[in-house]
Amino acid sequence: MVGRVTQGSITNQLLRNINKNMGQMQSLQEQLSTGMKINRPSDDPVGITYSLRYRSDLSLNERYQGNVDSATAWLDFNDTMLSQVGDITKRLKELAVQGSNGTNPQVALDNIASEMKQLKGQLVDIANSQFKGKYVFNGQFTDKVTYDPAVNPATVITDNGNLDYAINTGIQLTVNLTGNNVFGYPPTGVAAPKNEDDNLFHVIDQMVANLTIGNNAGVSGQLPALETRISKVLTQQAEVGARVNRVELMEQRLKDLNLNLETLQSKTEDADMEDLIIKSKVNESVYQASLSVGAKIIAPSLVDFLR
Repeated sequence: MVGRVTQGSITNQLLRNINKNMGQMQSLQEQLSTGMKINRPSDDPVGITYSLRYRSDLSLNERYQGNVDSATAWLDFNDTMLSQVGDITKRLKELAVQGSNGTNPQVALDNIASEMKQLKGQLVDIANSQFKGKYVFNGQFTDKVTYDPAVNPATVITDNGNLDYAINTGIQLTVNLTGNNVFGYPPTGVAAPKNEDDNLFHVIDQMVANLTIGNNAGVSGQLPALETRISKVLTQQAEVGARVNRVELMEQRLKDLNLNLETLQSKTEDADMEDLIIKSKVNESVYQASLSVGAKIIAPSLVDFLR
């Protein structure tokens, strides 16, 4: 049995349809104005879950990228310092070879010794280098001077702690070098975790002492130790280079991951503007049609009021 259709039911149905069309128009216009298809959790409960996950991953990825930038800067600084050490040791070797020549008068040997002392002072300055206010060769004690000017640098034991940067989930990269690894541990006779007679400061001291007394053979005898230390400095520089290569690969990986996450986030959140414009025009036409049909069904005054 068909229920009785009244003017009131017709009017209510018309109002429901018009309000429904207006609601759809409002939703489409909101997406058009914000450029987002998810403006509140209720718009897409599943999509908002993925959206929040992508945003969290992007935020974490940005922090890793910041650590990569900091690690790269620290490693580049270390590489520069080691290059300067290499230049000084090269000059030291040249002077040592000159000092080993038995034909030099004592005044020439004194001049060589004087230059070696200056080079030693320059090495101490490099050993006490700071990057962003932190001493780079004193392990984790970055707030303490590495080689105290009041102490013979040949006897100094630096901290051997590592400075690690988290460059990805579960991946740590050490960016620092210790002073003892670069310049050498104290020589034999000094209490230390280990002794190295090729300690760069000790070698210079021995050469200067022999030059001062005109002992050419003593200067020549220190050349093998100097050669050994030069090789160890080069090894440290190669280690820095390997770390730089790794951090550069990680930087590219993070950039690729960032692009992937942004693409996924865009697909989840961003509205398809072309599709929205078409739907908006269609919905507007439907709305206008509903008003037109309603004008023929109920009193014009009511429809005019609704308009």
